Parts: sequence; C-alpha cells; structure tokens
Amino acid sequence: MPVLNRIAAYAEEMKGWRRHLHQHPELSFDCVNTAAFIADRLREIGVDEIHPGIAKTGLVGIINGTGPGPTIGLRADMDALPIVEVTGAAYASTVQGKMHACGHDGHVTMLLGAAKYLAETRRFAGRVALIFQPAEEDGAGGQVMVQEGIMDRFDIAQVYGIHNAPNMPFGHFFTTPGALMASVDTAFVHITGKGGHGATPHDCVDPVVAVVGMVQAIQTIIPRNVYALDEAVISVTQIHTGTASNIIPEKAMFCATIRSFKPEVRALLKKRFHEIVEGHAAAYNVTARIDYDWGYPATVNTAENAAFATEVAAEISGPDAAHGNGNREMGSEDFSYMLEVRPGAYLFLGTGPGAGLHHPAFDFNDEAAPIGASFFARLVERAQPLA
Repeated sequence: MPVLNRIAAYAEEMKGWRRHLHQHPELSFDCVNTAAFIADRLREIGVDEIHPGIAKTGLVGIINGTGPGPTIGLRADMDALPIVEVTGAAYASTVQGKMHACGHDGHVTMLLGAAKYLAETRRFAGRVALIFQPAEEDGAGGQVMVQEGIMDRFDIAQVYGIHNAPNMPFGHFFTTPGALMASVDTAFVHITGKGGHGATPHDCVDPVVAVVGMVQAIQTIIPRNVYALDEAVISVTQIHTGTASNIIPEKAMFCATIRSFKPEVRALLKKRFHEIVEGHAAAYNVTARIDYDWGYPATVNTAENAAFATEVAAEISGPDAAHGNGNREMGSEDFSYMLEVRPGAYLFLGTGPGAGLHHPAFDFNDEAAPIGASFFARLVERAQPLA
C-alpha cells in the first residue's frame, strides 16, 4: 500500500500548513501561536476534543473511532531553534533569529494530515490521542506532559512518534528494537585557582594547566572504563579562560556532552567524570565545582511495537524501504520520557538530500509529509481494527 489516496489529496493543503508554520517559528514552551494554529486546524478537521494548555502550550486532540477500544497516542513536537535562517525560501522564517531547523513544522504537518484522514474515515476502534508537544529542543516538554498526566488522563495505551531524517533515502523508515537514541547529560566544570602575572607562575595556582589535565584524562573514561561493545561518547565542547597573553587567570571552565544507551553505563560515566575532575583538582591545588545536568534518558523502543511499526511502514513505503533493525545513534530525544511510561516506538523517515538538522540552510521536504501522515493513519487502523 503506497501513500493513502485520501491523504495524497491533502498534499497541497499540508504544504500550506507546513510553510505557514515555517514562517512563524516559536521556541521552547512559548509556542502560543503555533498551538493556536494547530487548534484551529483540529477544529476544521472535526476532531472530537481539544485539550490545550498542557506543558504550557502543548495540546492533545482526541478522535473517537467506531466502537469501543483502547487509545493510541501519536506525538509531534512543534518548537523551533534559535538559528538565523539562510534558506532564501519564499516562505522563510519571518522571526529574526528563529527557524524550524529540525523539521518540527513537518512533524506537526504529518500529524495534522493523519488527523484529517482519521476524523473523516474513522475506520478504527477506540480513540486516537494527537499529542502536540512543545519544548523538545530545550526544556523537556515531553517529560512535562508526562508529569502532567497525559497518559493516564487520556488513557493512552501505546505511543508512537516520527522524526524526519535528511540525507537518508527518501521515503525509507528506520527504527530498531530497544535503544534507538542515546541519553544526554551535560557537565559544566568551574575551576578556581590563583591568578597573577604570567612571568611569575610560581606565585600563582594555574587553572589553565588544571583544565588541560582534566580534559585529557576525561578522554580515557570510555576506552578504559566502558565495555567496548557499550557505545558511549564524551565530547568536551567548550573551554573558557583568560583575558590577556601575560596574565595567568584565576578562573577557567569547560563543559562536556555525555551520551550513552544503558543506565548503568550512564551512571558509570558520571561517577568517573566526578572522580577525575576532583582528583585532578587536588593534584593541581585548584578548586572545582561540577554542575552535572542529568538530561534526557535514552529513547528505548519496545521491541514488539518497533516490529509492528516496521510492518506498517512496509505497507506504506514497501518492504525494501522499512528497516526494522537499523543503527542506533547518539542524538537524543525527549520522546524517551513517553516511552518510559508506555510501550511504543520511535522511527526516522528519510527525506532525501539536503542540509542537515540544526543547520541554517535546513528545510523540511514537503514531499515526505503525506508519507508520514499515511504511516500514522495506517498505524491506527492496524493497531485498533474494527471488529
């Protein structure tokens, strides 16, 4: 089964939705106008219930099927990024310094397209919960929606999501059972020594030397403490210190992003990070304060749901384009919080050549929206068939 014919007929309307959203990006939890646009479309579509104000600007729409049954959740994130757009598109961002550089405008469009089809046809039992989530990029909006009780409030039994994947084959779906995306933690290390003249280092306590030692030693954590088949990454991404060529500064700082798939590996990385920083601080006679931000957990698919989603993807894109044992990746995603409390699966949808995610030249491929919408719609019909 290719793209559903009814959804194919929405293609131009969906393109209009997506490009409107692209022109009006909003950040984090401040998706006020985005949520209003979505609510207006849901009313036009004829969904049965609209519940706004979840996680500040998130909303859930409910579509009732034909006959009793469980509720399946479909999620789309809707926030943008603080990036200056350089696409030059006629529908480029109208908000300086903000743009949809990760395709969340496309994710919303796919879910709206599926909603329109499902509200028209209602060839399923039970209910569909359409989850429009703010603050995926910054703020863990998925966690907040879970904490505010959407799973119990709407009696959601299983939940699914899609992310677009530029530079992967167009129309191909990729997922895997178990961990698909990594957890992400961030460490900020603030070091204090004793500043002074660069000509008299013996009168100083040099934080620069301490930073160099700590950063080099941190690079030994993974090859010497983590089992070789347990993937993990520690990348030091910032070092800041100093004001002049002849001054030994008093303070320095560095930060690192820390990623893994297993909870026990995640805990080990934190433990060893603290031990190395604290040990080096003592060795270099500096003080060190570690602000360790415990971030998004790993995105872990339920094996059964990932296999089922792959079957549905094969109906839409063909068996050769549905990859159910794909590679996992070190990126992170706050859909992970939803998968911690309900079974489900997350998939990538290839959108063909183009600028990568979070790049100022990125633009979602509108041709992919009907494919994603068809997947969501068929997923509901397969998961909750009419008796």
